[in-house]
Amino acid sequence: MFPCGSYSLVLSVFRIETVLFSVGKVRSQLPEPGLTHSTRNRARPTSFQLFSEMIVPVAIAVTVGLLGWAYQALKPPPPKICGSPGGPPVTSPRVKLSDGRHLAYREFGVPKEEAKHKIIVVHGFGTSKDLSLPVAQELVEELSIYFLSFDRAGYGESDPYPLRSVKSEAFDIQELADKLQIGSKFYVIGISMGAYPVWGCLKYIPHRLSGASLVVPFVHYWWPCVPANLSRETLSRLPVSDQWAFRVAHYAPWLFHWWMTQKFFPSLSMLSGNNSIFSRADLEMMQKVSEATSVGQEKITQQGDHESLFRDIMAGYAKWEFDPSDLKNPFPENEGSVHIWQGLEDKIIPYKLNRYIAEKLPWIRYHEVPDYGHFLIFEGHRCEAVLKALLLGE
Repeated sequence: MFPCGSYSLVLSVFRIETVLFSVGKVRSQLPEPGLTHSTRNRARPTSFQLFSEMIVPVAIAVTVGLLGWAYQALKPPPPKICGSPGGPPVTSPRVKLSDGRHLAYREFGVPKEEAKHKIIVVHGFGTSKDLSLPVAQELVEELSIYFLSFDRAGYGESDPYPLRSVKSEAFDIQELADKLQIGSKFYVIGISMGAYPVWGCLKYIPHRLSGASLVVPFVHYWWPCVPANLSRETLSRLPVSDQWAFRVAHYAPWLFHWWMTQKFFPSLSMLSGNNSIFSRADLEMMQKVSEATSVGQEKITQQGDHESLFRDIMAGYAKWEFDPSDLKNPFPENEGSVHIWQGLEDKIIPYKLNRYIAEKLPWIRYHEVPDYGHFLIFEGHRCEAVLKALLLGE
């Protein structure tokens, strides 16, 4: 019933209370000066008094045990940090950040010294730096693109960060760019959950951006700028299990680990294999992707689900320091552009919310794509369209 540490504490408390009760019982049976035999008989404790005295140590024992169980249930397990004793090995190149953490990264495309365009790709939920974009090598060379992808904190081979937030993710991107000396400006592409770090870039480091694309971007149902009725409507379209998972992440993040690991209620449909959250187009794309060779998938959550998946959701649905509607155009002279790409068949990210955000920020170029769902960027022509719009303004 109780964890080991709690059990020993309960046992100690129970023994002490039992001894105290026994001593009290013996003392109560000793004759007191001035009491007659009949008086002593009348002073004997009743069964109710004995029960009342017993209930106190039992209540204490149960309370301590429950508190111990709750502590163990709410406390996430320690991460298995890459490169630490007993942890997974480090197999990818990494940079060391100013706070001592490491970020693992991957470079592809043309060499950065020769590239005309440098793009940092920010992966989404449950993926990593090893995601494969279906871009023809001919186009990469024609546009002279250098790509830099990285494992976000806690994913893959990047160190976990308990204070992970929209702001910290943006500054991780900036420091990664500086450590690898890719230049004073760069493009960012954020995919799905990887879009909230891009919102962070638009807020905290807009001066470092050449352009930004948010592809099927994460939406926050508690952004102040979103009307309450629109938030309720879009949230209600999600599976009930997802609605509650996001509510817990937003209102009670300290409870989120327990919520995601308990077995009483379904927690998150994406992790439970519920394919009803995918559109027909997404299911077809998943079939194509599954047939291709995937690299590094086994490393995504190797440091623990809590440090990768759970903290990602907690950081996204935490209270932000800013509202997207408050952002200013980072390219007032049209020297760059910001894009949102949204599949109309996307059942994971409600298109109405991203459409509303784009209407509030007219400097964002909003692209609604009919007949496509959440995985639109993994279709070759769509991926190339995202790149050309970002780099060439097409």
